[in-house]
Amino acid sequence: MPEEKVKGFGKDVPLGRAGEPSEVAPCYAFLASHLSCYMTGQFLHPNRGEIINS
Repeated sequence: MPEEKVKGFGKDVPLGRAGEPSEVAPCYAFLASHLSCYMTGQFLHPNRGEIINS
């Protein structure tokens, strides 16, 4: 990625910064664990505050 893009990466989202792996990892760990066994048809959005309409 060009250095100019790296400096501004994540600035265009509501939180104003890129997410850290430690901030999105809990979603993956939850979905991989037995704790998510009763969830169906749900979405987890670790997406820096962007509104998702589907």
